[in-house]
Amino acid sequence: MHDGDEAVSILRAAGVAFAIDASGRLPRVLHWGADSGVLSAAALADLRDTADPAVLNNAPDVPRLFTTWPTEADGWSGTAAQRGHAQGTATTPRVRVVGVDVRSDEAGGGEIVIRYRDEVTALSIAQTFALDRFGVLSASSVLTRDADAALPYTLDGVPALLPVPERAQEMLDFSGKWARERAPQRGPLRFGTHRRAAHRGKQGHDSPYLLALGEPGFGFRTGEIWSVHLAWSGEAEYLAEKLPESPGVHSAVLGAGESLHPGEIILAAGESHSTPPALFVWSDAGLDGIAARLHARLRARPSHPASARPLVLNTWEAVYFDHDMTRLGALVDAAAEAGVERIVLDDGWFRGRRADDAGLGDWIVDETVWPDGLGPFTEAVRARGMQVGLWFEPEMVNLDSELARAHPDWVLGPSQGLGPAARHQYALDISRPDAYAHVLEQISALVAQYGIDYIKWDHNRDLLEAVSHTATGDRPAVHRQTEALYRMLDALRERHPGLEIESCSGGGGRVDLGVLDHTDRVWPSDCNDPVERMQIERYTRLLLPPELIGSHLGDETAHTTGRRTELSFRLISALFAHSGIEMDLARIDDDLRRIVARWGAFYREWRPVLHSGVVVNADLADQNAALQGVVSADGDRALFSWARFATSPTAQSGRVRFPGLDLSARYTVRIREEFGAAQRHGGDPAWITAAVSAPVELSGAVLGEIGVPLPTLNPQQAMLIELRRTA
Repeated sequence: MHDGDEAVSILRAAGVAFAIDASGRLPRVLHWGADSGVLSAAALADLRDTADPAVLNNAPDVPRLFTTWPTEADGWSGTAAQRGHAQGTATTPRVRVVGVDVRSDEAGGGEIVIRYRDEVTALSIAQTFALDRFGVLSASSVLTRDADAALPYTLDGVPALLPVPERAQEMLDFSGKWARERAPQRGPLRFGTHRRAAHRGKQGHDSPYLLALGEPGFGFRTGEIWSVHLAWSGEAEYLAEKLPESPGVHSAVLGAGESLHPGEIILAAGESHSTPPALFVWSDAGLDGIAARLHARLRARPSHPASARPLVLNTWEAVYFDHDMTRLGALVDAAAEAGVERIVLDDGWFRGRRADDAGLGDWIVDETVWPDGLGPFTEAVRARGMQVGLWFEPEMVNLDSELARAHPDWVLGPSQGLGPAARHQYALDISRPDAYAHVLEQISALVAQYGIDYIKWDHNRDLLEAVSHTATGDRPAVHRQTEALYRMLDALRERHPGLEIESCSGGGGRVDLGVLDHTDRVWPSDCNDPVERMQIERYTRLLLPPELIGSHLGDETAHTTGRRTELSFRLISALFAHSGIEMDLARIDDDLRRIVARWGAFYREWRPVLHSGVVVNADLADQNAALQGVVSADGDRALFSWARFATSPTAQSGRVRFPGLDLSARYTVRIREEFGAAQRHGGDPAWITAAVSAPVELSGAVLGEIGVPLPTLNPQQAMLIELRRTA
């Protein structure tokens, strides 16, 4: 909803308020954070009248303001909302407001559109702040060059920037690498600019992912936090900025925007550029509060998967390039017996693809491996009642391919000569209409011919020297490449209703809310080692609910790390997501297959809760242990895992609180050991011993507020705990 007066506009939803004052030369943000309710006329005046900062020594002679479009014109020395030039001129934008439009939504929230005009840069700008009913604030802009502009205007950056208050003193963002994505890094917010730029043609395995500023010591369940995520699959820039003079009466600046290469966006007369949305999320309930808002937003999308997420088997770690129908047929039979509902045929099915150094770009079934095409495989899968998925890497090409030999100019790279390959491959320039059409038609034909239900869409290398050949020379192409990706994904889903697509990028190199507007789940990492995977997925769930995250059971010895873990630990770690299997079920013994089948049945029983409930994480002093779970939307059921990654510094856990429960309720608690009992480092608390044999009833206050002692597990062990509300 919206309230305010002729100068102040306030959007309010789900406990969040966003207020701007448009009475000055440019609007300024008065507040973004907790909703104080409908303000009286006097309170609105107070909010506005207390928004002027002091005039400082050795500073401009008027109060330095931080506006909704901050530039040097208002004395702001930090990152500007607009960076660019017209062939070296027009570098000092001086925007003025020509209109402010406010729309209110009955369900909560609304939209503020601020229209600017800048004579210096000959641009008209429409900046939109949209607060949804879940309290997520989206900020984006459209910049349009005048139809009679004499010179083209080069955009160097248009970040979305919001001020945050003084109590936001601690910073969290993420780094990582292949097979170790979304590794958190925390520290104090210091003076200067903390800028994270992704220059990989995507946000990358080391993506900042989510940049958060919060009260010192904020955790999963506690603390006030201001955060931002850029919903874009190309290159990104995140920043937290704290200058001695401060942004107006606020303390620091939080922002994100597309990272642009020199000359990537040049606006000729009459042309426009739209920025990707930056999603700003506030919470006074810690990181779980941030996640709850984003999960609710995603689940409300019309395109959000509505059907039960099928148990998947992916063939990659099971067979790699060994595409032998006898072996795959045995795998299909074993998968069906284990309750698998979808089988994805991974890399190796297309022409010339006997290793990873050839064939990419030739999306034609390899007749030497599949003399009768994929029909025998797809028919065998469907005969056992399962769906069929197929792996593609449409944006890539091997030089050893028919496509590269026929169209070397379609390879994305400098005309003077290509740089080094990565994984023996280069990017294909799908921003070219001819290359785009070729790839789209090849994939679409295979989907139609074999009735493919699901595509695993991979992207296995960073883009370096990502330039496209044009009549005027080599031009940076990451932005156009990303837009072409989105168009192709949408075209395939429009042509083939019901087709689902997974975003994979060497694992978790392209996990963002931009690609998820066009796909149905992400593959968060190529690492199936549960010790690594549990921690990768814990932070992936900051943005994405479990049903959008693929998580697969791997072999006893992890293919990426060489670490050996027990089956029960691997099964539990793969449960809190869209679950699947990445091992050769035909080559394990009958006892193990029966345990996997029980796990599959358990997943099908619990997925209605896991894929609609509230994700919760306990705050623990011991970072080598984790209590995490999902509480059903109605609060009646919950499933938790209690896991340990390394040895405990103490012999007892102390009282551990189960988050997300109704403190006034009573619950039955049951330890589920169908997949094997976790190894303990010592004995169990008495109540755990009882709960292993039969459900134990405890109060929500004891479980959720006071806490209960939990077993000290050995390293690389996990315990599954089920709760059901009784009263």
